[in-house]
Amino acid sequence: MAAPESQPYLRGWALIAMTFGLAIATFMEVLDITVANVSLPTIAGDLAVSPTQGTWVITGYGVANAITVLLAGWLAQRFGEVRVFILCALAFGTASFMCGGANSLEVLIAFRVLQGAVAGPMVTMSQALLLRNFAPQRRGLAMAIWGITVVVAPLIGPILGGYITDNYDWRWIFLINVPIALFAAATVWQTLRKRETPRSRTPVDYVGFWLVVTGVGALQILLDKGKELDWWHSNFIVALGCVSAVALTTLIIWELGEKSPVVNLRLFLIRNFVVSVSVMAFAYAGMFAGIVLVPLFLQTQLDYTATWAGLVVAPVGILSFVLTPIVGPNLPRLNLRVVITISMVIFAAASFWRATLTTGADYWHLAAPQFLQGAAIAFYFAPLIMLYTAELPPSMYASASSLMNFTRMLGGAVATSIVTTTWDQRAAVHQSTLVEHVVPGSPGYDSTVATLQASGLSPTEIGASIARSISQQSYLLAANEVYLWIGVLFLALIAVIWCARPVRAPAGAVAAH
Repeated sequence: MAAPESQPYLRGWALIAMTFGLAIATFMEVLDITVANVSLPTIAGDLAVSPTQGTWVITGYGVANAITVLLAGWLAQRFGEVRVFILCALAFGTASFMCGGANSLEVLIAFRVLQGAVAGPMVTMSQALLLRNFAPQRRGLAMAIWGITVVVAPLIGPILGGYITDNYDWRWIFLINVPIALFAAATVWQTLRKRETPRSRTPVDYVGFWLVVTGVGALQILLDKGKELDWWHSNFIVALGCVSAVALTTLIIWELGEKSPVVNLRLFLIRNFVVSVSVMAFAYAGMFAGIVLVPLFLQTQLDYTATWAGLVVAPVGILSFVLTPIVGPNLPRLNLRVVITISMVIFAAASFWRATLTTGADYWHLAAPQFLQGAAIAFYFAPLIMLYTAELPPSMYASASSLMNFTRMLGGAVATSIVTTTWDQRAAVHQSTLVEHVVPGSPGYDSTVATLQASGLSPTEIGASIARSISQQSYLLAANEVYLWIGVLFLALIAVIWCARPVRAPAGAVAAH
């Protein structure tokens, strides 16, 4: 069998079918990260466990996913990218079926861990296989499509999860994955079964493997449970931090001296890879922080339902879909650093816009910054991936994709923990300041009380209304501060992206398009 590098790139219906199969698998996996979140209270109640115990349904998936995403490059070299993708897709469908039939929390967590474990390599292989089988001049479009699935799926997850739980049964949030997984596996097998990548029977790096499991596993649990356990005031969190730091430091030292490392850290010696992965991680952190904070604020402070909060965030996908088919194919003609700079500017503008919102903003004012952010996404994923893959041989795509996806996921997890904690802390500070000015005799207080009394409220109801208003304003001010900081982060990343070397279009790319 000819090596994939020597075969012609896919064209026509075979290319379309492969792309759809890989994209829908990625969409399914990323969707599953958030789809169970809104259903967690129902799941916990149905299985007769506490909500705290139920959170391990989310944590177990995240821990397993973070570990295997880092191991995906090694798995691809060992067993082949096509084989790994298909086996993972089938295993994901099987695990989803078992989750849907679980009659105890222990069984559900066990199969959620399996879901997460096979999801990591599946997403990494989807990106690597797209890069391998698209002609160089069309890879911008391929990566833009891949990027849309990664961004839009987490937004649809809560809406879909809430709708299914409210109208059907929570088990269907898992069972709907089964036909999708089978379709993705069958489609990719049909189009790529004769295009398996070269395999290498290198020795297994057992030390590196267990260091990854220990270090990444401890770090992911720390990030998931930190806020719940009050961070460093918890001995458990402190212990996790120590274990993770020691294991990951040892991993770096070990892998740099290993002939067949389970994680190819030598990729960080490539300048454009370091720049691209750094910008990807921090920009995704900023973007994901906004995605997390918007619905959280709407639901906890403005009494939005989960569905309506999701609908506020959902417009982020509109301009992504519209602009991607335009931007992607033209990337070989453009200076990638300029394109990414445009993305960062739009991201920053959307963040600064959010920082001006008030508690009285209607749906359209809340959704408009999300709509704008969709344009940034079209200029974000694809050029960053093209920037570093231009310097890599196809044999390194899987390893590079593995590290990129790990840093992206880590950025999102760290951002979620930092932003939600900071938001609460800053809200407490603002609340203390506002309370000092809400005293009898002050014009604002007396006027508000008089208005509420005229509405027929009792003294108790007036006190509750004022307390609610203070809480809303405190959390709004805190959110505005966070959005300002995120906007500054995006602007700072512009300087980082210009540290990359310019990448020329592939030979003949423009003419061939």
